[in-house]
Amino acid sequence: MMRDEMWEEAARVVRGDVRSLLSVRADLERRWSEPHRGYHDLRHLDEVVVALVELRGSTLDTDAEWAGVVFAAWFHDAVYDVAEPGENEGRSSELARNALSESGIRDDVVRLTCALVEASATHHVAESRGPQAAFHDADLWILGAPPERFDDYCADVRREYAAVPDDAYAEGRGAILRPFLARESIYRSEHARHHWEPAARENLHRELARLTR
Repeated sequence: MMRDEMWEEAARVVRGDVRSLLSVRADLERRWSEPHRGYHDLRHLDEVVVALVELRGSTLDTDAEWAGVVFAAWFHDAVYDVAEPGENEGRSSELARNALSESGIRDDVVRLTCALVEASATHHVAESRGPQAAFHDADLWILGAPPERFDDYCADVRREYAAVPDDAYAEGRGAILRPFLARESIYRSEHARHHWEPAARENLHRELARLTR
């Protein structure tokens, strides 16, 4: 699978402890396969990795940046608790810091990975190139997905929060999605703005209309 290939490439770039990194990857795959996950599962991880590959040539400059965004893809939703969603990014970052450091990954790549994971809490990124832009856009690729996939994503997120009453869910979900439409651009990189932005705006308008019915 591409996610495994990209993990292995990132591991080669940073020359970490191969055996330790295999154990880390196995733990992450277990986490991404937890039964309470609707959207934040291995399919989402795969889509983020594919999007990063698409963005790599136009957005990233170094192999170290590439390693950081790949590791961030694997770690960014590694901790996913719907009961305490505000804690997920911090806990995932802590997991990344400990696991990568113990696997011999050099400090600059560990710091970059953790910064990317933490930034996914707000998706406020100023750069239009570099790892922050690439990871921001790849994580939000789903907003510009084909309509059928986007609609599946919306249903999957709702399933994760099935315990939340419809009115409360609609209000909370709308508060998360609406600000993206208020931005001058949802995406940061030129590639994503050109190729994904129009569909993302159409998809968001459609979902917000559903939520307000």
